[in-house]
Amino acid sequence: MSEYYLYLIRRNDGALYTGITTDVKRRFNEHCHTPLAAKALKGRGPLRLEFSQAVGDRSRASKLEYQVKKLSKKQKLALISGALSLSSLLSSE
Repeated sequence: MSEYYLYLIRRNDGALYTGITTDVKRRFNEHCHTPLAAKALKGRGPLRLEFSQAVGDRSRASKLEYQVKKLSKKQKLALISGALSLSSLLSSE
């Protein structure tokens, strides 16, 4: 079973994109340089990887991704700075 990571990417307009992957470096490169980029990121560069953290299996990663996507930008910035933890998001379900 593969280890999944949750990541946040900042677009050139300051918006934050949330995703999950098994290889953050590969996926970030895809977002930056290939047609495999998420639609929300195409033409929005330069992109900056702001956050990534191992989160376990795909099921847990998907649940966390859903929770993070519901957060406000202020809460996402707290996650990036370390003031908010991913584990607190799952415990609040």
